[in-house]
Amino acid sequence: MNPGYRIVDRTSWPGYLRIRLLTSLCLVRFQVSVATLLILLTLFAPPCSGTCQSGGHILYGDIRVDESQVPGLKPITLDIILYTEGRTVVSRQTVSTSGRYRFNNLSSGFYDLGVEVEGREVARVRIDLSSPLIGEARHDLFLEWKSTAPTTAKGTIISAADRYQRNSANAALFERARRAINKKHYDEGSGFIEKIVAGDPRDFPAWTELGNVRLVQKRYSEAETYYLRAIDLHTGFFPALLNLGRSEVAEQKYDVAIAVLIKAVQAHPESADANYLLGESFLLVKKGSQAVGYLNEALRLDPKRMADVHLSLALLYNGAGMKDKAAAEYEQFLKKKPNDSERKKLEKYIAENKRS
Repeated sequence: MNPGYRIVDRTSWPGYLRIRLLTSLCLVRFQVSVATLLILLTLFAPPCSGTCQSGGHILYGDIRVDESQVPGLKPITLDIILYTEGRTVVSRQTVSTSGRYRFNNLSSGFYDLGVEVEGREVARVRIDLSSPLIGEARHDLFLEWKSTAPTTAKGTIISAADRYQRNSANAALFERARRAINKKHYDEGSGFIEKIVAGDPRDFPAWTELGNVRLVQKRYSEAETYYLRAIDLHTGFFPALLNLGRSEVAEQKYDVAIAVLIKAVQAHPESADANYLLGESFLLVKKGSQAVGYLNEALRLDPKRMADVHLSLALLYNGAGMKDKAAAEYEQFLKKKPNDSERKKLEKYIAENKRS
């Protein structure tokens, strides 16, 4: 391995996601049944003009896609979702394959920038907006589709059943809805989608999108209704299951969340988020023995982004009197986040409890 970068391999539906971190350069390769999505993300952080405050950050970037390597139809839009470090959705935008995304007025802190294609997450990148010296941060996404059909492993095929063919009028309404939602005109956007489902009540992705809007608005009861409608129409639809689980966790309905997230994990076992949310829900109902397996699986699937899971496991082990195991989890956490503000406190715990 050359100095200056490290490679982290993780399994991710429906193929694998390989991330190469190179100082301010991140290369993400995502393999699917018909194409490989090669995403090159670069970060530009211009210095602040004037005095930066603890909020008001801007995150933006251009998207460019090279489609020359693959014939036929390909997705023309991507969903860009911004999450807090606690994995709460901040905002989402639908962007054309030659467009630009932009998130304004962000508070200082760490975020995750997710990329979805046809309702499935294909990549996620950690964004650091914690510095008061960063007013604007730029992450450009350069994508390239490449044919990989001969080498695709069994089980990596995107199900055609997860796609929905709309008529031209509804497709136009859906695009209008997404443009409104991207501008945070949520009620206007949801109004367009409501027109779609009024004319075609079997459009399960549209019901899911209505749920996503209400989830961002923290109108959880409505979100739950829309997600359930989508799931009734298409049992096992992972985006609806996962976000219904998020909604139930936000409402502290942990038993319900567990039932939903078990189905999400069954539908998409390679989802680190689904495993994490399920494990945390088990912890919150004091079923630690059931939580451990899912939390460890989340770590296996996405060791860097799920680093905070080590803290949850450490607290669990400490409460059970297994302080040596707790120390081991804290040690693993500090390897991934060496600049954590609690480093000295954790190092003291490790020194006092680590098995010799």
